[in-house]
Amino acid sequence: MASQETEASPQANGEVSSNGAAAAVDGQAIQTAVGDPAQPPPAPPPNAWSVIKGVLFRIFVIWAISSWFRRGSSTPDPSTPAGAPHLPSRNLFPKESLMDLYVYISQDEVFSDFNDTQSLFWFHRDLVYGDWNTGEDGDGCYEHSIDLNIPEKVQMNGSLYIHVYFTKTGFHPDPKRKGQYRRLATVHATRMLNKFKRRKFVKTKNLLTGETETDPEMIKRAESHGPVEIISHWHPNLTINMVDDHTAWVKGSVPPPLDQHVKFDAVSGDYYPIVYFNDYWNLQKDYYPINESLQSLPLRLSYCPLSLWRWQLYAAQNARSPWNFLPEDTYEQSDEDQDSVKVALLETNPYLLGVTIVVSIVHSVFEFLAFKNDIQFWNSRQSMEGLSVRSIIFGVFQSLVVLLYILDNETNFVVQVSVFIGLLIDFWKITKVMDVKLDRENKLFGILPRLSIKDKSTYVQSSTKVFDDMAFKYLSWLLYPLFGCYAVYSVLYQEHKGWYSFVLGMLYGFLLTFGFITMTPQLFINYKMKSVAHLPWRMLTYKALNTFIDDLFAFVIKMPMMYRIGCLRDDVVFFVYLYQHWIYNRWIPTGGTNLAPAERNPLEWTLTR
Repeated sequence: MASQETEASPQANGEVSSNGAAAAVDGQAIQTAVGDPAQPPPAPPPNAWSVIKGVLFRIFVIWAISSWFRRGSSTPDPSTPAGAPHLPSRNLFPKESLMDLYVYISQDEVFSDFNDTQSLFWFHRDLVYGDWNTGEDGDGCYEHSIDLNIPEKVQMNGSLYIHVYFTKTGFHPDPKRKGQYRRLATVHATRMLNKFKRRKFVKTKNLLTGETETDPEMIKRAESHGPVEIISHWHPNLTINMVDDHTAWVKGSVPPPLDQHVKFDAVSGDYYPIVYFNDYWNLQKDYYPINESLQSLPLRLSYCPLSLWRWQLYAAQNARSPWNFLPEDTYEQSDEDQDSVKVALLETNPYLLGVTIVVSIVHSVFEFLAFKNDIQFWNSRQSMEGLSVRSIIFGVFQSLVVLLYILDNETNFVVQVSVFIGLLIDFWKITKVMDVKLDRENKLFGILPRLSIKDKSTYVQSSTKVFDDMAFKYLSWLLYPLFGCYAVYSVLYQEHKGWYSFVLGMLYGFLLTFGFITMTPQLFINYKMKSVAHLPWRMLTYKALNTFIDDLFAFVIKMPMMYRIGCLRDDVVFFVYLYQHWIYNRWIPTGGTNLAPAERNPLEWTLTR
């Protein structure tokens, strides 16, 4: 069993919980970043399985790219004679090599002061490369924890770096020590320990009283630092992994993102062991800001061997695609989004997690099929008889409100683009359900052609328009009082950035709560016409299945109660659609089955046998 020598200061006064959250440091409570207490109505939280689908898709892409590069032959190097391909290389540290671990903590990104004993955080002698049986718990892992004194520069948003050196036993990482240093026997890796995170401040107030519940200290910091503040954050846990890998990698043919970590020696052509800083399981919610009130920072380092396939999974999750040309803040995820997958993997039953992944894939397939059939239905539809045109128009209004709302709240660019594309599709549907033309005879100001929008003849000549107008008239009797009550509640009890944000937030919150009511006019038209043959049943079926899947997991996975209620109310509407489909297919008009809906008398129906 490997022996251990430790050179460090006394043990920490603070304690670190199993999930990485620090309890107290030198008797001082550590406070997390304070969020804005009053915000506009929040957007619906991301579904856990939706995030899992995104992760699985990313893993699939990385696997496909890796497979493509692995199938290809080695790339010729122009620097070699006649463009000869590179030969397979080997690991410079053979299996079961004895190693010494040196860990230095410094404010310098490039470390050179090896004689500074205060910088030496951890020294461990005689580690065995690829050993999975030694260690404190018999898994090849070792731990070391201590409290670090915070330099003044670090308290003022400075950086702190960790420098890790693995040397073969008997060697030292200092290049100045002649006879004790050897380049091919030393592996070095550096990383910033603290993490800079953005904290945005949105100034809100009650529009009637002008008062706000925001912390006055936050207001002062916003006035001095601006609406966006960059704050250094700390997490007390970090794992140093040495990848147990002896693959004969070929330089220039290592698939991404692995090529970012495999380092080849320029002279020998062999590669160094892969040192990987693993913080994947550090939840974003456990990071806390570094400020003047903290006197020390707890740090617990772990050393563990890591298999090649697990390292590939970690590398694929943390890699940024080289083809992503967007700046980082355009696709930056919130802390909740980043933690959702990790929490699901940590806390969800393995069998339930497996079912969730399978059903998530099915959910994605149904989403695609619903979208495909929806486009096909409206593209080929010639008659608007039996369809609620007013609901389509109201859907455009809903999509426009959502787009303006997310633009006002500075949602990331990817979400904005997806909502904008959805709005364009809704506008396209308008051209299918109504006659949209350019009137070049009656021009605006005598220059611009006037846009002419009229109902289609098949919609006007049938009873559909009458039933549609009647449905929205009855619906307005319910929606207008609800809208008025919600508007009064929003202006009295919620804070907003201004009147424009108030209007958008009020409309968005109202549509989020009562938007499902707009599905009912189509039910009314079906009831009046005693027919459902005009509906896009394929699209509705796929959407209904997805709603039922949402229902199932809304009660299995931890989610807000409002989201669960939203799933249930959508189910009620779909069940009414199914009931109409069942009941109207059992009844036929006494005049025969070939009568057009406009010619049918709803009072003269008989039950089929």
